[in-house]
Amino acid sequence: MAKLLFGILMTVVWWMLHALQLDEEAAMGTLNDVKQAANSAAHAAAQQLDRDKLELGVVTIDYDRAEQAAATYLMENLALDLNLQPTEESILESAVEVRAFEVFGEHTLYPYTYRNEEYDYEVTFDRPGVVLIVHVRYPALFGVLAPIGWDVRSSAELVY
Repeated sequence: MAKLLFGILMTVVWWMLHALQLDEEAAMGTLNDVKQAANSAAHAAAQQLDRDKLELGVVTIDYDRAEQAAATYLMENLALDLNLQPTEESILESAVEVRAFEVFGEHTLYPYTYRNEEYDYEVTFDRPGVVLIVHVRYPALFGVLAPIGWDVRSSAELVY
């Protein structure tokens, strides 16, 4: 009888460990997908030239177009709606929060080092660029792993 109870207990423990492993793997996959989406959004935002200033020979990023491009790329790559809420096809279950969106353009002296103490992020720009920090939450699939939240940091420079 003791061996039977021990066998049942070990099976339950093995299932819990297996569920924890699956949860961790799914969480890392989600983090990777969000990081790729944030990188794509930052790069798309960094390529939004201010065409009026470009005609005058000034290379700078149009803030409004950059913000729109970043939001569009986040929406498309993570299957979000216009309010950055997940749709039914999304890998996420809660909204994506844009915590920081900075555009560095013509009035910045380069090389410029951007520091954000709150999110422990530092990057040096050699030309106009964009910083994007988004926050996402990953709910546990099986309840073995506590819910996780990440601040995903990304940056990109204007390529010319």
